[in-house]
Amino acid sequence: MNPFSEAPIVEAKNAYILQEYQTVISKASFEIHKGEFVYLIGRTGGGKSSLLKTLYADLPLRSGEMNVAGFHIHKIKRSEIPFLRRKVGIVFQDFQLFPDRNVAENLLFVMKATGWHDSGKMKNRLAEVLMRVGLGSVGNKMPHQLSGGEQQRVVIARALINEPQILFADEPTGNLDPEVAEGILQLFLEINRSGTAVLMATHNHTFLQAHPARVLKCQNGKLLDSQKDEISLTND
Repeated sequence: MNPFSEAPIVEAKNAYILQEYQTVISKASFEIHKGEFVYLIGRTGGGKSSLLKTLYADLPLRSGEMNVAGFHIHKIKRSEIPFLRRKVGIVFQDFQLFPDRNVAENLLFVMKATGWHDSGKMKNRLAEVLMRVGLGSVGNKMPHQLSGGEQQRVVIARALINEPQILFADEPTGNLDPEVAEGILQLFLEINRSGTAVLMATHNHTFLQAHPARVLKCQNGKLLDSQKDEISLTND
């Protein structure tokens, strides 16, 4: 029996991924199901970030089909994108926190932008997600008062606010020391164990060896899938 028998959270069929009007990945076809953890690897410029941006509708899908959390990315309207973003969480390498607002204000901004209104529920959810990432006491701190690892945990908390079906993480440990990076990966693994799917782009191949999981690899304009393709875990 297939443990992933429910409809996939992500389904791509013959998708062409663009980067500044150039095709970087052709005919990408894959699925990601509830509770899966998937690494996305490949050399810089190979299309990892472009694929992630297409999945959360930051880049257009010009050819092929892609369904994410019930939304048809190939025909999504601009007005629907905020609703898609409530179903997915996005974690960036460069944090993208507002430097002039404290941690709580950064998270509350996202809540208001995604339709939260009840201040009591907002306050409770804020406390929940900060506790979830091990930062229960930093709400009043400014981003510059936090370490890089702590800032990335805030970004993960922000991504968890709306209980996403999947987290898209673009090199989330790329700017962090190895020990801090391992702690961030452990946090993603814990979130995944609780049922949230994760697609994480990474150059850190020690992760793949220490914590093996399914791998998608951008290589020579194609997307390889360790479920059906032989994949070298280098950035060739």
